[in-house]
Amino acid sequence: MSSPKPSSKTSHCHQKMDSLHIFFFPFMAMGHMIPTLDLAKLFASRGVTASIVTTPLNVPYISKAIANTEIGIRTIKFPAVEVGLPEGCENAQSLTTQGSEGLGMVQKFLKATTMLQEPLEQLLEEARPDCIVSDMFFSWSTDAAAKFGIPRFVFHPTGFLSLCATECLRLYEPYKDVLSDTEPFVLPGLPGELKFIKNQLPEFMRENVETEFSSKMKLVKESELESYGVVVNSFYELEPAYADYYRNELGRKAWHVGPVLLRNRNSEDQAQRGKEASIDEHECLKWLDSKKPDSVIYICFGSLANFKASQLKEIAIGLEASGQQFIWVVRRGREEEEEKETEAWLPEGFEKRIEGKGLIIRGWAPQVLILNHESVGGFVTHCGWNSTLEGISAGVPMVTWPVSAEQFYNEKLVTELLKIGVPVGAKKWLRVYGDFVNNDAVLKAITLLMVGEEAEEMRSRAKALGEKAYKAVEEGGSSYNDLDDLNLLIDELRLRRH
Repeated sequence: MSSPKPSSKTSHCHQKMDSLHIFFFPFMAMGHMIPTLDLAKLFASRGVTASIVTTPLNVPYISKAIANTEIGIRTIKFPAVEVGLPEGCENAQSLTTQGSEGLGMVQKFLKATTMLQEPLEQLLEEARPDCIVSDMFFSWSTDAAAKFGIPRFVFHPTGFLSLCATECLRLYEPYKDVLSDTEPFVLPGLPGELKFIKNQLPEFMRENVETEFSSKMKLVKESELESYGVVVNSFYELEPAYADYYRNELGRKAWHVGPVLLRNRNSEDQAQRGKEASIDEHECLKWLDSKKPDSVIYICFGSLANFKASQLKEIAIGLEASGQQFIWVVRRGREEEEEKETEAWLPEGFEKRIEGKGLIIRGWAPQVLILNHESVGGFVTHCGWNSTLEGISAGVPMVTWPVSAEQFYNEKLVTELLKIGVPVGAKKWLRVYGDFVNNDAVLKAITLLMVGEEAEEMRSRAKALGEKAYKAVEEGGSSYNDLDDLNLLIDELRLRRH
């Protein structure tokens, strides 16, 4: 299936959209909520009545993020205490800073989300929306919607390559044929001859065991097939071979509507994506304004990765040795009290030596604003899909440092297929803490990305890709047209139902 062409049906589509009411139901973690809210804004901008379904303690953040829109919010109660979670825990983010104990909590959190089926059904019965677009983790929402004849679409906050890769691994299990954790294998049938090693796969695959999470992922795949289709936060020109493979070879009904973050065109909207920044955005931009174009490298590992002190120290040493100007976002988890007090992760005198040359942000940063600043010429990232798309849309090349989830697949897209990145050398899927990388590897990757002819070529390719991302979401672009096709389908389903 090739990229959809502009069509004359666009105006017809807009005439019919006014009466459509769609529920958007994000998983309660920042990496899922942010793109779902962007998606809701995107639909709303095209004449759809949009409502966000969430739990009471997530309302303040959502209200702020949709403040300048007409999007509504519907709440359902989250059974935290019933499953053994602390009272007031309604977002998975709060669990990842709690070390190994937090991993058990995440399992409880996933269990709690399945108990939202009944309150969601009550809401669907009462409001009768025309459609529900819910997160991949809410596999049970397909059945909930079906009870009322309401179509459910799955929202995957990731791209086509990772969707294809996880399905190929599930179907063919090529990792079972290798003799060691470091012997490469090719993903059969997938375009691009992509090679992986067993260490880059999730624990349940490596150890060949059934876990609560692997059972959950099976249900996710099953509900994908039972739902009306999949909404993907990607654009056709980014990964055409995998968009085609997913739809034609794997037989999935899918619409690419991204990058949904480009719905936020002004700086205020960009600053509102995510939690409140730990630095004043104007202070941050003022610092960047004083630097030359493409001279600053931005380092951030997303909202879940949580490196240990020893790893942070290696990054600091490598960064300083590179001589590059930088903004480094550091998230700290629950560590020993003395480490918190002494900040043992910083080499002695580091902050004094980098004064004026480097900026450390402890907490949350206005990432989209930073990446889009002309002085930023590189991005060290964990390859979460939101961050990857933010880097691509900003036209910035990347040092890739995958940690877990689908991040090793995203790394392949950035480094091998798009050729806009340099791998730092992380080789093992390790949930929250990531594979250990020494300061020499950090220095080498940053230098390759920022200095020399190869760096310029990568930057040039990245900028061209950023322009394609913007064209995809503009009128007549591939994502713009796919969103129209999706809206028309929902409208047809609505008319058939009534």
